[in-house]
Amino acid sequence: MEVPFIDLKQRYEEEKDELLECVERTLENGSLVLTPELGELEQQVCDFTGAHHCIGLNSGTDGLLMSLWAAGITKGDEVIHPPISFIATTGAIHHVGATPVYCDVGEDSLIDASKIAEKITPNTKAIMPVHWAGMMCDMEAIQDVADEYGLLILEDSAQAMGSYYKGLHGGLFGQSGCISCHPLKVWNAVGDGGLLLTNDEEVANKVRLFRNHGTESRDNVVIYGINSRLDVLHAEILKFRLTKINDVIARRRKNANLYRELITTDSVSLPVERTDEGYVDSYVMFIAKVDRRDELKDFLESFGIQAMIYYGTALHLHKAAQQYGYKKGDFPVAERICDSVLALPHHQHLEEDQIRFVAEKINEFYG
Repeated sequence: MEVPFIDLKQRYEEEKDELLECVERTLENGSLVLTPELGELEQQVCDFTGAHHCIGLNSGTDGLLMSLWAAGITKGDEVIHPPISFIATTGAIHHVGATPVYCDVGEDSLIDASKIAEKITPNTKAIMPVHWAGMMCDMEAIQDVADEYGLLILEDSAQAMGSYYKGLHGGLFGQSGCISCHPLKVWNAVGDGGLLLTNDEEVANKVRLFRNHGTESRDNVVIYGINSRLDVLHAEILKFRLTKINDVIARRRKNANLYRELITTDSVSLPVERTDEGYVDSYVMFIAKVDRRDELKDFLESFGIQAMIYYGTALHLHKAAQQYGYKKGDFPVAERICDSVLALPHHQHLEEDQIRFVAEKINEFYG
């Protein structure tokens, strides 16, 4: 039995008629940049998330960059964030000239709020929590630290579309937050795409300018910005897929619970369901911590099961991070987790017999 990690072809077959209508409608309109359709998507995302402002961008990475830029983060400033994330988190901080400062994670792979204060210096300007794999951080504890020390919160909520903490959507706890619409996300475009969420009108206005080369009009450029306009075709597809997001997340949550029921070996630690604690996680990925990770991955692949390592290297151990002076052993929890993580096949198209097959083979491997 083949069990792919994700199945974008199947999603296309399921939505083929609607997606082709999106393409046809976009091309027939004859206008492809910053059209009303993009504004419609932005308003619909505001309605879904509760954000006051949403700005469509080229990627979630651009959302991170613009969050930092709009906050005035620059050379000499420090931004605290966890060493478990996609490289874009550190990369965005680096590209605005600031210094990334890592804070270790807890056993849930999310930033350990109890360790943030010890990382704060006179140069610290912001905390950037990462809602990894759609799992919300303890934002109440993080907010307490930020308030005590007068720091901004800029959320890396790239994977948190549809995730909530105590009723508030990811990306809305701080000054701003980004959303990624990459094809592997719960709510995805057909290529790269992203959004910035904020309740701050000044931030929203800055980002709208910056994404369009800083132009108020063709003959009036007020700042030097970049081109980060979300394509209208992506906007049309995202509008359609926003109508299905709750069903997508519900199906993924059902799959996660079935994994929890069927994987019985003590050698595998699965993400805990946290809805009774005020968390609603969107299950972008379902990442287990396992013994003998590489052996298990190869074993599963021999049966046609595609599991992936997300991520096998903590951010501070990448070659690019050497300039900041970190070394192996600096963040032991993150390093240990990175050595054991294995993302299981997890998407809304999985059938129950596929999940049972994956669980059976995992239990079999550990005997």
